[in-house]
Amino acid sequence: MNVSVNARTVRMAAEAPGPGADRRGPFRPARLVSARERKSGDMFVRLFRTIDRIALFGFALFAAGPALPAGVFRSPLGDILPFIAATLGVYVLLDAGAMYRFGRKARLSRHIAKLMCIFAFAFVVAAFVKHFSPNHDVVVERLKFWMVATTTYFTLQHLLWWLIVRRWRSEGKLTPSIVIVGATRHAEKLIRAAIAERNVNVLGIFDDRLARAPDAVAGVPVLGDVQGLLAHKITPYVDQVVVALDTSAKTRVKTIVEKLRVLPNEVSLFIDVDNEADGRAAWSRVADMPLARVSGISDDERKALVKRIQDLVIGTAALIVFAPIMLAVAIAIKLDSPGPVFFRQRRHGFNNEAIRVWKFRSMYTHMTDHTAAQQVTRGDPRVTRVGRFIRKTSIDELPQLFNVIKGEMSLVGPRPHAIGMKTGPDESARLVAEYAWRHRMKPGVTGWAAIKGSRGPLDHADDVRRRIALDVEYIERQSLWLDLYIIAMTIPCLLGDAKTVR
Repeated sequence: MNVSVNARTVRMAAEAPGPGADRRGPFRPARLVSARERKSGDMFVRLFRTIDRIALFGFALFAAGPALPAGVFRSPLGDILPFIAATLGVYVLLDAGAMYRFGRKARLSRHIAKLMCIFAFAFVVAAFVKHFSPNHDVVVERLKFWMVATTTYFTLQHLLWWLIVRRWRSEGKLTPSIVIVGATRHAEKLIRAAIAERNVNVLGIFDDRLARAPDAVAGVPVLGDVQGLLAHKITPYVDQVVVALDTSAKTRVKTIVEKLRVLPNEVSLFIDVDNEADGRAAWSRVADMPLARVSGISDDERKALVKRIQDLVIGTAALIVFAPIMLAVAIAIKLDSPGPVFFRQRRHGFNNEAIRVWKFRSMYTHMTDHTAAQQVTRGDPRVTRVGRFIRKTSIDELPQLFNVIKGEMSLVGPRPHAIGMKTGPDESARLVAEYAWRHRMKPGVTGWAAIKGSRGPLDHADDVRRRIALDVEYIERQSLWLDLYIIAMTIPCLLGDAKTVR
């Protein structure tokens, strides 16, 4: 088997297209967009809904004001009911009418027409309820104002949402990307449906029986075997890994799923649909595809939005508070040794994405270790005088707040490790099978492992295992309150830890 696989590898290399050729298949995204960027687009669609709801209640209070001279809580219920009815009517119908779906095939004219119908219906309901108001004439005038103002505002607002979503879609931020495991008839069916709907990118196919696999399925190239997928550079751009094998081959499916469990990507099993009509309807969205999730962390948009808002609010405040300290450190570094103030290092981010993490430079420039091939030791001669202080106090990590604001990192999460970091003679990522699980969430400036004592260099395999276990525990437990607790405990833990080498 090894001989045939090697022979096929040589043949594929010989037949591979030249540098100018395209091996991306029929989907051909203009550029590969990381899963992190796409998730931020999905999250902002939820933000659109929140902004609309705040505006809706704001208009209700503003319009109702002149009709309620005694105030909201002291006015007759009949004067308040029309505005409550109108607001609740729009609130419910915006979601019921799928006004935040912004489908690829939807038309702007139809979207605006639906929006106007929603407000017209809400106005009719409010106009009926106004008969219970003792101040009938005033309420009618304010309802007319409410109708004109809200319809105008929401029409313009949704036009803006529409343009933003269209731009994101053209940039590939809202088009999910998958890779398929198994060059099978199921894969071909999946690809042809995806081509027909154009709502998902199939970036490539991997097959555990590479020697028997074709070079492409329905135009999508076969990029390698399952083992090759585990270390492939395409994984940061993949939202789902879809196993498209015959589910009756239980042993083969189980073996492949077990291999794929080490990936940070979500792994799903394709379940074939016999009924063509049901199958066509299912392809309309990736979330509706007949897939059964077997690995990975399921998305929770609300938690992701809360975490992103937390990062922006606290991160921006922290930048303002620590700005004088950061300026003083920058001056001290320039006076202490020649070289740049900042040090940037490639590290693993969400979904194995390679990101550039910012730090204050703490080593002599000619001794800087960009690959973390040698971890820092006590009294390390590579570290400058200022470097020893800022590493000991973790002040060197403060520039990572820029990574947080940019969205590459979070305030709280697994600490980002340098790509290729070694523990002794071995690469750390190879010491623990579940190492990549820590990349199922954005890396953090601080984290659960950090306040539990797992900080600094990883000198032994047991150190790596303990940190991975703590990182996975955090990912499974993550919540706003846990994040706030970790942030609050970070400084006391740093001040109380004099032993850890940093």
